[in-house]
Amino acid sequence: MNLSYRIYYVFLRNLISYKRFIIPTFVVSLGQPLFYLVTFGLGMGAYMGHFGGKPYLHFLVPGVLISSVMMAATFECLYGTFVKIVHEHLYDSLVATPVSAEDAVAGDIAWASFRGLISGTLMLIIAMALGVLPASWTALPALVLLMIFTGLLFASLAMIVTSVAPNFDFFSYYTELIITPMFFFSGVFFPLDRFPAWMQTFAQFLPLTHAVALSRALFAGEISSALLIHIAALCALGTVAFVVGIKRMKKRLIT
Repeated sequence: MNLSYRIYYVFLRNLISYKRFIIPTFVVSLGQPLFYLVTFGLGMGAYMGHFGGKPYLHFLVPGVLISSVMMAATFECLYGTFVKIVHEHLYDSLVATPVSAEDAVAGDIAWASFRGLISGTLMLIIAMALGVLPASWTALPALVLLMIFTGLLFASLAMIVTSVAPNFDFFSYYTELIITPMFFFSGVFFPLDRFPAWMQTFAQFLPLTHAVALSRALFAGEISSALLIHIAALCALGTVAFVVGIKRMKKRLIT
């Protein structure tokens, strides 16, 4: 792939544009995840008792946090990128400069990952205000890296979908048939060992499952060699999705 330092300029352009909408996007980023924390964590959690010796909110936070990263990165590379291609014709302007098609796409993926990091960080601040903290402050750098890579993974997957999308309605298939089921069957709300065996097996093929497992381990301070499987799965899926996403979008941009 023809990637260069010009990815930074694409990222910077998005950052400058983002400043105009920072307050509305902060509100949107907090809306749904905060709803889940209050409704399920505080409301339903009062009737569910303890999970692993801790209130249900402590179980819920790591999953909701990492899923908020997924949502932010996904929607940025679905609707945000589609607007830039079809309505703003921004990509046409970018590729007319020394910025290559690969740089433009990779820059948007990097930006979407940053948006995911912002959402995750906001959720982390709220979680801390509610009394849910990582087991150790040394886990914070690892949690940040996890949020960044999770954002890259789901931004790349969304970019693949955008590369073949004819209109906005097309995204409903991906969000309703892939993202929403993954949200509910990746261990965000309930332990996977409570599901039937076939569903537990199915969950292992969902990238969010591995991200949630790592996030929960960092919050609980339960670091073991078993986590290497989740790290390997995320790295493999992220690398493949990144390469395929750039190639597919390049094909759309230059044909």
